[in-house]
Amino acid sequence: MSRSAGHHIVNTLENAGIERVYAVPGESYLDVLDGLYDSSIETVVCRQEGGAGFMALSESRLTGRPGIAMVTRGPGAANAMISVHTAYQDATALVLFVGLVPIADRARESFQEFSLAEWFSSTAKKVIIVDDEDRAGDLTAEAMRIAASGRPGPVVVGLPEDVLVRMTEAPDTKPAPIAEPQPSDADLQSLTTRIAAAAKPAFVLGGDGWHEGHGHDLLDLASSAGIPVFCDWRAYDAVPHTGPAWAGWLGYGRAEAVAAGYGDADLLVFVGATRSDVASDGYTRGFDAETVIVGLDPEATQHAGRIDQQILASPRSFVTALTSSDAAALRGERTDLWMTTCSDVQSKVAAHRPDAEVAGAVPRTGVDLGVAFGILDDRLGGEAVLTYGAGNATIWGHRFIQHRRPASLVGARNGAMGLAVPGAVAASLVFPERRAVAVCGDGDFFMNGQELATAFAHGASPLVIVVDNGVYGTIVQHQVNHYPGRPSGTRMVNPDFATWMSSFGGHGERVEKTEDFEAALDRALAADGPALVHVLIDSELMPRPLTRSRPDDSSNSHDLPHTFAKDEQ
Repeated sequence: MSRSAGHHIVNTLENAGIERVYAVPGESYLDVLDGLYDSSIETVVCRQEGGAGFMALSESRLTGRPGIAMVTRGPGAANAMISVHTAYQDATALVLFVGLVPIADRARESFQEFSLAEWFSSTAKKVIIVDDEDRAGDLTAEAMRIAASGRPGPVVVGLPEDVLVRMTEAPDTKPAPIAEPQPSDADLQSLTTRIAAAAKPAFVLGGDGWHEGHGHDLLDLASSAGIPVFCDWRAYDAVPHTGPAWAGWLGYGRAEAVAAGYGDADLLVFVGATRSDVASDGYTRGFDAETVIVGLDPEATQHAGRIDQQILASPRSFVTALTSSDAAALRGERTDLWMTTCSDVQSKVAAHRPDAEVAGAVPRTGVDLGVAFGILDDRLGGEAVLTYGAGNATIWGHRFIQHRRPASLVGARNGAMGLAVPGAVAASLVFPERRAVAVCGDGDFFMNGQELATAFAHGASPLVIVVDNGVYGTIVQHQVNHYPGRPSGTRMVNPDFATWMSSFGGHGERVEKTEDFEAALDRALAADGPALVHVLIDSELMPRPLTRSRPDDSSNSHDLPHTFAKDEQ
């Protein structure tokens, strides 16, 4: 069958089961847009390329399929760069299609020309340019395979404008299977021996790929074997937050007591995660422990420190193999005391309580976030999809909101601002039957708040919680610590976000007092369509000034719901 290269690309995406592409249109890839006109794939028209990339990333994290974004050359590609960097550091499969100038116009500084490879080669797994119309389908399939295989990440595909309209009779391209390594019997036996011999073993789970409830199975096995389960930062939906083995999450804003438990382990088994600077508090914790790495990346990218055993396996293949083992063989001579000690710490950390009861907090004006997020957790019941950008405001959500289902958390693990709103729009499209909630500060919200227009255009119904203190709070915290009394470059002026939401035709609530939050939240949850709750807090009250907490830190930072280790952006 003869068709254009642009249409052939669309056919390949259809054959791969892609349901949505997130796009900002451009004249450089008009033929692909024309192919999408009568395609089964929904074209989600976004308002900025960074938002489109974040939506594609969110879909990938929630489904396990590579997310697809499409942008135009030059300025469009520049705007999309933030999502590529996020996908690269977060190890999330993303394919970004970028329209390019015609081949004949290259190297002439033509309109919006740039070098795709020079821009993206350091932050993408591969950069591909479709210079041959007969290979358009094969290269598209190759991009998706590379993005999803091994350590997942972004692949950038360049689409020269003139190549897209050339006709090709190349056959349809079928998606290539993704290899899924299986742990060997020898791997499992060695691991079992290590766990049984350890006095204080611990699992640390993270990364993508926890979509099918395997985290629940591993948590059950760990509970039977007396092993606490920690999770990496913004990857803690890998397991349900219930049961005696759940020990909490690590990384920025983590409770000191949880991090201390992780640091006490004598054997750390990382599954889908690594001992990165985030989980290890800046390369200061967990380095003396015997270490096992389980993952798809043979190079163990982002891992620091010792590796005593490496098992190449996906979370699914590893958990399936390990849970066929006898829990008694993993337990050895251990009692449950080590596990329950870690679990009890996490239970106390996550217990709902007002900020006024948190050590180091002082009476405040505005809304008490400890109360507000406790109410939000009660209403969501562990079933919602939560999305986060970056900033201190997110820590209350991380601390108090439980997750009981896999594929229920999307957060920028590289600390990029602006993911929360587009992430929630995509989550609502992927799971229309579930509640999607964006939690963001006022600075984060306006990074990509325009994508609420995309929600209205495509029938998404996210709930957005905007915490407003009129400053870039994370940076102010560091200024208080390092430059006390000299705030600089961190103050903002905000509109009434509730009114702004209402201007779209959505439901907006403005809350200035703690006692008004519950009713406002209930009205927002009952609204038909997108809703927003604008929560005002005291702009003068900042968290206790803390830098990175170390093992010998004597502070009470485990009592603070908003302790950050360093800048997120």
